[in-house]
Amino acid sequence: MDAGRERGGLVRRAIRARLRVLRARWRGWGRWRRTGVAALLGLALLLLPVAGAAAALRLAYTGEPAAEARSRGRDALWLGHAWVDGRKGDAELAELGRRLAGTGIRDLYVHTGPLAHDGSLDPALYPTARRFVDQVHRTLPGVRVQSWLGDVVAPEKEGLHLDRADVRDRITASCVQVLDLGFDGVHFDMEPVHSEDPGWLALLDQAHATTAARGVPLSVAAPQIDPLPGLHVAGTGLTGHGKWWSQAYFAQTARRVDQVALMSYDTSMQLESLYGGYVVRQTRLALEVTPERVDLLMGLPAYWDDTFSHRGSAETVAAAVRGARLGLGDSPRRSFGLALYVDFTATDEDWAAYRDGWGRV
Repeated sequence: MDAGRERGGLVRRAIRARLRVLRARWRGWGRWRRTGVAALLGLALLLLPVAGAAAALRLAYTGEPAAEARSRGRDALWLGHAWVDGRKGDAELAELGRRLAGTGIRDLYVHTGPLAHDGSLDPALYPTARRFVDQVHRTLPGVRVQSWLGDVVAPEKEGLHLDRADVRDRITASCVQVLDLGFDGVHFDMEPVHSEDPGWLALLDQAHATTAARGVPLSVAAPQIDPLPGLHVAGTGLTGHGKWWSQAYFAQTARRVDQVALMSYDTSMQLESLYGGYVVRQTRLALEVTPERVDLLMGLPAYWDDTFSHRGSAETVAAAVRGARLGLGDSPRRSFGLALYVDFTATDEDWAAYRDGWGRV
């Protein structure tokens, strides 16, 4: 015991002596040198969490996806407005059918809006919608056609005021309007809805009652979930932009719909490995809180852009597919799929990455 105390005393004395030497050196430096070293130390402390997060994402993207992580036949494809305004016809539909053959794509989200800022929908925007829906039903049996309705959202944008009951009523009336055309469901993509917005949840309750009465699904496109708890608060406070939702708010949304497509792109990840790891993380966070009865779809970025928020060489369909598979693991959950965004920018390479990575049905 005495020997141990003696060794401990020697160590403490050695540490104190070393600290005295360092303090003497510090005091001997000039003011600018001390300022520079302090700044470097501060920068290192700031970058350390970032480096740790990047390492965690890279690690999450390693390994091989489970063999069971393959298509469940619950996938979707976002389609542009040209399908309902007369610009696309029989030849394009035949080509679309060839694209879909053998894949797990069950739902087509066809852009039918946009909604007006008051929530109404102008019928002049979709002159050939009924014909398109009828053609899909006739030539692509088993594929559902959902009406994609959206607009920008207040207060961040001058758009839909979801806190107003009259706006929610007109949006619900717009749902009835498109369902009367024969659509098999309604898909909302309204951005940016801030986390914890009660107006959004009230709209979903109202719209879901309408779609459920028709026996058709209500689907939504949802923002990414906080990679770190509370990040949405800091992000909105600093930038005013509702980039992320809390996991709890994502869960509240998922419980009110039949299908939720997480927009797992525009992530600001600058490397493919980091983006893939980010998709792994998003998939796991979403799976934790999405009810089994609700289809959870992870978005695939089938478009090219080269900005800070979307680096085309990093955010690839192949990385998103692999990340979603790694996040899914060997889960037997059937209510899971992938959603390709968007038909008019998707390349042959994108389609191949989706088919090869996710598998055929």
